[in-house]
Amino acid sequence: MSILSTRGWLSMQPEKFRAAILSQGVLQHFAPGHVIYRLGDALGGIYGLVSGTVTVNIAPSDHTPQLIHLGAIGAWTGEGCFLTRQPRRLELRALVETSMMHVPLDTLDRMAAQDAEVVRYVAQSVMMGVDVLVRVIHDLQIPEAARRIAAVLQRATWIGEVPVPLTQAEIGAMANASRKQVNAALQRFAAAGWISNTYRSITIIDAERLRRFAAQGDGG
Repeated sequence: MSILSTRGWLSMQPEKFRAAILSQGVLQHFAPGHVIYRLGDALGGIYGLVSGTVTVNIAPSDHTPQLIHLGAIGAWTGEGCFLTRQPRRLELRALVETSMMHVPLDTLDRMAAQDAEVVRYVAQSVMMGVDVLVRVIHDLQIPEAARRIAAVLQRATWIGEVPVPLTQAEIGAMANASRKQVNAALQRFAAAGWISNTYRSITIIDAERLRRFAAQGDGG
């Protein structure tokens, strides 16, 4: 798909490898709420987000996965199975109607057998995921709840210029904030003109002001 050639990890890879991934991948479609894979699932391939929105849910292996992030168009996930031969380390779930490019594990194995550089290309995707987790952890360390909520909303704009399909409870989970804190923050941000919101979605009007408020407080 052309979107995967121009956005995210695959767009940064050599043309030959990029073409091989796109030609051997399979486009799959998922209904809202469908679990693409679960924490602890058996080995599998990688997935690239073509359209829609997915939730990334993580936890230690003996706990229930919790929502921490929304996948951006062009992002890829699932590389751990290829690199480590260990089960899935997170849960991936479609939040809305979603399409993903799936490259099976055996396909990646064949590519790596023909070109050892494939391992390095895939490892770059892992490091991009680490960068995202660093941002998530940084945002969770912000002391004030309203600023954490602003950081979550600003980060949610990575899914594109579309309404953010999150409830107040889901925003609270991502920001480690109560429903009361989320409701108060959303009212504050709406009054400032930074967002407009309904029960199940939020439209970001001024992502830069949200970013500044998350970073500095005092009205951004």
